[in-house]
Amino acid sequence: MCRLLGYLGPALSMEQILTKPKHSLLVQSYAPQEMKVALMNADGFGVGWYHAQRQELPYTYKNILPMWSDINLSPLSRYIESDCMLGYVRSATPGLAVELSNCQPFTQGQLMFTHNGYIEHFRQTLRRPLRQLLSAQAEEWIQGTTDSEYFCALVLTYLEETPEQGVEGALRRALQTLGEMAQSPFVKFAATLVISTGDRLIGCRYANFDNIPSLYLSCQSPDYPEAVILASEPLFGGDWKHCPAQSIISVGKDCEVHIQRI
Repeated sequence: MCRLLGYLGPALSMEQILTKPKHSLLVQSYAPQEMKVALMNADGFGVGWYHAQRQELPYTYKNILPMWSDINLSPLSRYIESDCMLGYVRSATPGLAVELSNCQPFTQGQLMFTHNGYIEHFRQTLRRPLRQLLSAQAEEWIQGTTDSEYFCALVLTYLEETPEQGVEGALRRALQTLGEMAQSPFVKFAATLVISTGDRLIGCRYANFDNIPSLYLSCQSPDYPEAVILASEPLFGGDWKHCPAQSIISVGKDCEVHIQRI
């Protein structure tokens, strides 16, 4: 299981959200508090962000080293400012390689994806049937070997087929499809996601078994006024809301939260 976060609000330096909080993503890389099946997240990390002044495609920085060992991260995170950022530290699923192509966030156009979860025995169970559902464009988009990227490719496929449904609709359909595929024979499937459009964060918390990976929401905290944060674990003290299980959470810069049950 991995740890992830998304920030949307007034522009600030990346370090203010990535490394400065008491229980930052950096701390969660070596001392997570709510992971069920691993002790730390040492199999790489990634950050993604949008330009604070111009409408451009998102930028990413990734490494297969643990976050705490990257000497470039501190100066970069002091320099980079953004009003929308995603972050991720990885604990690789056994059998899925630790390489840059498997590091998140994944990007497609203005979209960025981070995923915490897994499909049980992915290569032997759902990889082939899942691949058969993908559009040609979504299949070509895949660069790595992770279940995370294949799941995001399914979201992209449904968004391509029916763009008017929006990201939330495509995500809902992808979750329902995989939920059905994983029923017979039963395959454990978990998906806690944060997707960014640049002006909106869309999260979900879903699994077909107990102990669903965690996801928390903070809106307009005293330390981050007019901002919203989605994170696997609370980054600091305050009024964090535990996102409900089997749901999709959508929030924009107005900090109005919309929750859909799956």
